[in-house]
Amino acid sequence: MQIDSHVSRPRHDLLDSSGTFRVLVGVTGSVAALKLPLLVSQLLELPGVDVRVVTTEHAKHFYDLAEVAVKIYSDKDEWELWTQRSDPVLHIELRRWADLFVIAPLDANTLGKIANGICDNLLTCVVRAWDTSRPLLFCPAMNTAMWQHPITARQVDSLKEFGYVEIPCIAKKLVCGDEGKGAMAEVSTIIDVVKQYLQKPEEPRPLT
Repeated sequence: MQIDSHVSRPRHDLLDSSGTFRVLVGVTGSVAALKLPLLVSQLLELPGVDVRVVTTEHAKHFYDLAEVAVKIYSDKDEWELWTQRSDPVLHIELRRWADLFVIAPLDANTLGKIANGICDNLLTCVVRAWDTSRPLLFCPAMNTAMWQHPITARQVDSLKEFGYVEIPCIAKKLVCGDEGKGAMAEVSTIIDVVKQYLQKPEEPRPLT
């Protein structure tokens, strides 16, 4: 059975990937998602780094897709790619492709989903299938009152128990007008943490 070109394109894009270190950026429905274009552009400035983005539908509200210089995958790509039993599954393909997964921002809703093993969209399916021998970084971002809710600390601790690495949120005046902790870490901070995981040129990429 021949597959239409628009169906096969997502996997083809991954197969054609360049770079020696592959960073998958997850973006969720926090207003901090507006920093996605800046984050991607600064990641691309790192030597040997290739970048792809996986987004939730709500996150799209906060950034302009045209300003992001790499392929963005969303829920519709998962279902367009798979049409029959022998077809690849996108969340598994992305999991195999990436050397590092950074979720920036990680909103309260997706934090709760991941902490409880819920995988009801492309991004959370990638997390659920993630190879825990590879780094997964998460950057919480939410309103101060949401951050201070007792369940938040428990959920963050759960992610740390899974082996994921928190890039802590910071205190500032939020877009909603509240002032306090809950803002996503600065892009420069996220870049500095990613740099710590970059493979040395002589190190072979592990087999998937």
